[in-house]
Amino acid sequence: MKKRLFALLLCLITAAGSINCAYAANENSFSSSAADIRGVDVSSYFSLRNSSVGFKDFDGNELDDNGFFAFLKSCSVNYIRVRIWNDPYDSSGNGYGGGNCDLDNAVRLGRLATANGMKLFADFHLSDFWADPAKQTVPKAWKALSLDEKQTAVYEYIRSSLEALKKNGADIGMVQIGNEINNGLCGETSTQNISLLLKSGFSAVADTDSNILRAVHYTDPDKGAFVYFAENLKKYGVDYDVFASSYYPYWHSAADNLSAELKKISEGYGKYVLIAETAYPFTSEDSDFFANNISGFEQSLVYPVSINGQAEAVRNAFRAVSAVGDKGLGVFYWEPAWISVGTGSYEENLALWERFGSGWQSSFAAEYCEDKAIYHGGSSWDNQAMFNKNGYPLDSLRVFSEFDKASSVTGDVNLDGVVSVDDATLLQKYLAQLESLSENQLALSDLNCDGVIDVSDATEIQKRISKSSTSTGNSCRRLHII
Repeated sequence: MKKRLFALLLCLITAAGSINCAYAANENSFSSSAADIRGVDVSSYFSLRNSSVGFKDFDGNELDDNGFFAFLKSCSVNYIRVRIWNDPYDSSGNGYGGGNCDLDNAVRLGRLATANGMKLFADFHLSDFWADPAKQTVPKAWKALSLDEKQTAVYEYIRSSLEALKKNGADIGMVQIGNEINNGLCGETSTQNISLLLKSGFSAVADTDSNILRAVHYTDPDKGAFVYFAENLKKYGVDYDVFASSYYPYWHSAADNLSAELKKISEGYGKYVLIAETAYPFTSEDSDFFANNISGFEQSLVYPVSINGQAEAVRNAFRAVSAVGDKGLGVFYWEPAWISVGTGSYEENLALWERFGSGWQSSFAAEYCEDKAIYHGGSSWDNQAMFNKNGYPLDSLRVFSEFDKASSVTGDVNLDGVVSVDDATLLQKYLAQLESLSENQLALSDLNCDGVIDVSDATEIQKRISKSSTSTGNSCRRLHII
């Protein structure tokens, strides 16, 4: 642990002769350090707000739209992922649900994200509704197109969508073509045809802005097929930058297995790697009268079903990506704000889900979906959110700050923005093996910059607090003292 930690530190002798130890991190350069992206997917946000859902900060203050995104930024989130469906509406204009995530929704979210200093990760499903390994349904408007025509349609759609996002102020950092494309993309199932569509989409991205990262997205890392997918992409000449994976620990085995699979891609093909989706339940409670996707009682749940368990699951996701090395970009938590709408009854909630698309699926999706929307209803995700049913943030949302190297200060072991006796106490508990610390927390604990975390560091925190002095002559970072 210590060897890996301090391999990430760069100690510079300053002109004044003091030592300044800090992570060599640059959020605009992915070659300097691993796991700099700390993202969330909040695609359903506006459908929830339209359903009268409210959100609060850690002090209980009500948040408006700008305040919500500012709050995410204050929690060290620096990227917002948004899914985009071509036309998620029936012939009468009724939304299919799942947030009714059309381009206009992405434009609004992208504008808010950028206004609050966060980049946009645009996730084009190339479908009118959910796309995953079980379904990759072609958009209604493209159903009769030949493969050649579909390639043109993909290019034009991606190009025009990105132009619209940029025109409305979105800072697009990354674009994903297709969602969990293990078994298909946009109605195509052969590897060659999938590759042709990817090439059309990525050409549109490059022609719009060559600085935007281009991502492919797969899932099921436990099945060991990532090299197979990467080899086919290479075979058919797909030019991309990022190989992204979904990772849900209750489905996809241990985090070290994910690291091994991602490392095969980074080392064998020279690609950046990323967790595009992850989540974990903090409770077994169903708060919206619609069964949750993960109940909280499954034997595959490897962490406690609690706020702390959720936090540890996210920490291990970051650690898995960091273990890859400099090609590991970071982690996105999937739908941390998808909480319950209404509170009175199933009927009350259903009316909101149907009207605003704030549930997993509305009845109006029946005309498009093979299952005829027989399971339409609520979010099924409320127990995996990072806000409780009343819109108050969970402490697990603070995990992102543990991996925010740029904003941390030496001595602030608990990452609350100040250095106090609480930090010395936490460090003592770590040394007694009563608490675990993230790598960033460990870096902040080495006050004397000797490369070792021991009792002398806890003592140094106490000394500096008692002296009310920053004493930065030989410290790694400036201390904030209270």
